[in-house]
Amino acid sequence: MKIFAFTDTHSNIRIIEKVIRRINHTNPDIVICSGDIADYEQKLDKIIKKLKQTKKLILIIHGNHESEEQMRELCNDNIIFLHKRSYSIGDYTFFGYGGNGFIQEDKKLESLIEKVKKITKEKLIFITHMPPYNTKLDYLPYGKRHAGSKSSSKFIKELKPVLTVCGHLHENFKKEDSIGKSLIINPGPEGQLIEI
Repeated sequence: MKIFAFTDTHSNIRIIEKVIRRINHTNPDIVICSGDIADYEQKLDKIIKKLKQTKKLILIIHGNHESEEQMRELCNDNIIFLHKRSYSIGDYTFFGYGGNGFIQEDKKLESLIEKVKKITKEKLIFITHMPPYNTKLDYLPYGKRHAGSKSSSKFIKELKPVLTVCGHLHENFKKEDSIGKSLIINPGPEGQLIEI
């Protein structure tokens, strides 16, 4: 499966247009956005309209710069808002969990682990805004500390997704790591083609 993933474009229309060109050029099976597509919802409706024009299936979650309500209202047609929801294609189950960029422990996410176990097909792909704790993707060099989500790490350890796509920490765009055999990627705003 070819996945084009991106994150944290923060209402930058120039970057959105570059993402769209890259989507059209790479022709992925599916597109994933792990949040903060807008900057406090500025131009969010315009960005969603532009993405719809790709005609590609886009699975998207909100970050800490959009509201769940507005994302749910704007996403339709080929753009699916995946927060606390799943979507299956063949052997793959995609599960999304957005928002909460700065919360290290999220009991709501942890409470969904058993539900996701029951609905997952052979391969799980986890889409989250929060990078998992104690990885290259949540390390902040200026504070010499890990700032990610312990709940996301728990989710990954228990469910063993083949891929986790996250965002939020701009310092770690384009970084990859793993928890066990689970690959974790922050694709950055210009995006990345992932083949799994």
